[in-house]
Amino acid sequence: MKTDIKLAGVGGQGILSIATVLGEAATAAGLYLKQAEVHGMSQRGGDVQSDLRLSTEPIFSDLIPQGGADLILSMEPMEALRYLPYLAEGGAVVTSSKPFVNIPDYPAETELLSELDALPKVVRMDIEAVAKGLLAPRSANMVLLGMAAPHIGILSPEDLRQAIRTVFARKGEKVVEDNLKAFDAGHEGIQ
Repeated sequence: MKTDIKLAGVGGQGILSIATVLGEAATAAGLYLKQAEVHGMSQRGGDVQSDLRLSTEPIFSDLIPQGGADLILSMEPMEALRYLPYLAEGGAVVTSSKPFVNIPDYPAETELLSELDALPKVVRMDIEAVAKGLLAPRSANMVLLGMAAPHIGILSPEDLRQAIRTVFARKGEKVVEDNLKAFDAGHEGIQ
């Protein structure tokens, strides 16, 4: 069994934290794991993406080929669309519905959302609004991870919850609880 995940977003949104949680969960579950990241311009609001490959069998490359991603997990709708060439047939896109407008010629929100809605498997939600509603605005990335949990397959929601506890433990119990609440809100919000 394997799951290939393309993570995408803009610098500072928490994509690499999602990758860390997924990596921790995979390691704890005894899975093989390969990861590649691109985040050179992330400090300036640039593109951040990561390939995360999880498997019960050895993995020989850390890069997901075009047409090979089971899941595109994106903090931003335009970034989700940018990586569609990587999506496998039958793959899912899980994304925030709220654009992060960081360039002057950013496409109209209605255009982006209609392109997303035309896809066979897409789940979208205003993750920032959900996180703010929980009084945990920095946890929008965990809302997104909760939304994606049913599409990951190789890891259970409980595997992911335990990884959140482990990854955020050094930041204190309130941060752990905020991130768990955010994950659960995303997971429950799509069911």
